[in-house]
Amino acid sequence: MLVIGITSRALFDLDDSHKVFEEQGLEAYREYQISKENEALNPGQAFPLVTKLLDLNKHLKQEKSVEVVLLSRNSADTGLRIFNSIEHHNLDIKRAAFCGGNSPHTYAKSFGAHLFLSTEFSDCKLALQSGVAAARIIPTGIPKTRDSQLKIAFDGDAVIFSEESQEIYDSQGLDAFDKNEKTLAKRPLLGGPFKPFLSELNRLQNLFPQSECPMRIALVTARSAPSHERVIRTLREWKIRIDESLFLGGLQKVDFLKVYQADIFFDDQEENCDLASEEVPTGHVINLKP
Repeated sequence: MLVIGITSRALFDLDDSHKVFEEQGLEAYREYQISKENEALNPGQAFPLVTKLLDLNKHLKQEKSVEVVLLSRNSADTGLRIFNSIEHHNLDIKRAAFCGGNSPHTYAKSFGAHLFLSTEFSDCKLALQSGVAAARIIPTGIPKTRDSQLKIAFDGDAVIFSEESQEIYDSQGLDAFDKNEKTLAKRPLLGGPFKPFLSELNRLQNLFPQSECPMRIALVTARSAPSHERVIRTLREWKIRIDESLFLGGLQKVDFLKVYQADIFFDDQEENCDLASEEVPTGHVINLKP
């Protein structure tokens, strides 16, 4: 089963509640949440992604293949509003961990999560350090979903691939990077932090005929020829199908992501994430190296 761990602030719009916490403290926040626990929260940045992931279970019409788990800094007391909102929006989310102010990332691995989504930088960093793919959801208003098909987009280096080639680019420049990738074109890249999550998505894709699959996966990378070959051969070696591969040669990704209509885009470069988040929900994959 594909398991997604998500925090309440990534799933729902809790900006007003969080403002109360920041300005008035924990007790005022508790009273605010309890007073509004029967008032459903509005969708947050990752809400459309979650609904489409859960809808895959309806398409398969068999044993449950996707599970979403709520991992929250709330206590069970203040978290009742979250569960009431889940019920209001008819989300099939049954499991939760309310951590009473502590980082909920600690339970992501225990639940078997392949992906952890949070709005907190520290939570995501800790999750990545524990070996769970994690991304910081960038809050940028109300996301809009335009069709029923789930569309997920990934950057390549330091996300689904390791950072080995990115480090050459950063330290030696584009010419050295291209030379390295051309020389090693037939040697597969090592997997990055999001390879296990991508592999699970690919497993789900293979449960459907390709022409009827309710999910599409895109690679959106700054690479171009001649560094494209190593990527193609790596995915072939991994036996992972990518529906759309965009080799942009340094062009801004945001315009292409808007056309693709991504439900979420994962990238390790903060500048790329900030630009992309203006058009599509975006997850920043934090670099663990100093």
